Amino acid sequence: MTGLRTTLLLAAAVPLAVATAAALKAGHLAPHADRHRIELTPRPRRSCPDCRGEGGWWVDGANPEKKACGCWANRPTRHVQLLPVPAWPNEHPF
Repeated sequence: MTGLRTTLLLAAAVPLAVATAAALKAGHLAPHADRHRIELTPRPRRSCPDCRGEGGWWVDGANPEKKACGCWANRPTRHVQLLPVPAWPNEHPF
């Protein structure tokens, strides 16, 4: 019974992961995950009429620099802190 339950959970996890990745891409977010956090960073929109997906434009002057477009620069970055994994005990369990 446990093997069947595990198989069904794994079968449901793969389509869920694919759907989540598609939703993040459609929402113009770049995901990053490591062992401490999950981070969703905004990306420039390809359909933006101002930057046309480049993320900004160059400003002339004595020190030329790239000005960030509001299609992504004004949106917040989302962080999800992951709980620390407890340290392995120094003793053997038996």
